[in-house]
Amino acid sequence: MKKLIGILGGMGPMATADMFLKFIHSANATSDQTHIPLIISSIPDVPDRSAFLLDNGDDPYPYLFDYTHHLVKAGATCVVIACNTAHYWFDRLQADFPNLTMLSMIETAVQVAKNSGQTNIGILATNATLATNLYKTSIEQAGLNYIAPDDNTKVMQSIYLYKAGKIDEAITLMKDEQGKLFDKGASLIIMGCTEVPLILAQDAKENPNAYIDATQVLVNRAILWYRGD
Repeated sequence: MKKLIGILGGMGPMATADMFLKFIHSANATSDQTHIPLIISSIPDVPDRSAFLLDNGDDPYPYLFDYTHHLVKAGATCVVIACNTAHYWFDRLQADFPNLTMLSMIETAVQVAKNSGQTNIGILATNATLATNLYKTSIEQAGLNYIAPDDNTKVMQSIYLYKAGKIDEAITLMKDEQGKLFDKGASLIIMGCTEVPLILAQDAKENPNAYIDATQVLVNRAILWYRGD
């Protein structure tokens, strides 16, 4: 069976586009034909993941299941999710699609953190990702120290400002919270929401060893999977 990677996205569309561009830029392709084959679901009506997990909002899972099913019907043999918080349903989706290869953004980012040799790992993520311990559990199981913001309010404000197109305001808030994590002792920060690498793009470019872009490392792993490495 020919390999085809599906991106389960739309959460939000800019984060999905970012993942797509990272596949393009990371493929080291020499022609159209040597790029990574992708099929993308960027249907933005998936209910807010944080609202469901924290505030009794609408359940995203039927949408995640439906759009994964569409990707599989379209020929996807591997699926990656372009949303950290949606990994709350990763195991459930994998159980519902047992013949589908799924690669975890959480697992991949934490493995990269472990391989870095750093031990104090900060996290910038949504309230729901923090509340459900998606990264905390994995980081601590890897024998690393988990460092989260004392108050995640500004991180959430930054993420939603970015989604609303208020880029400069989003950057100001996120940089403030990033600085606080370093002040708390973090030597490496996982950008654990797919909007965070977009918000902190300039700072991450200037200080690449200070960050793990969870989207980028998942793309790297997916490319290795595609090429059989």
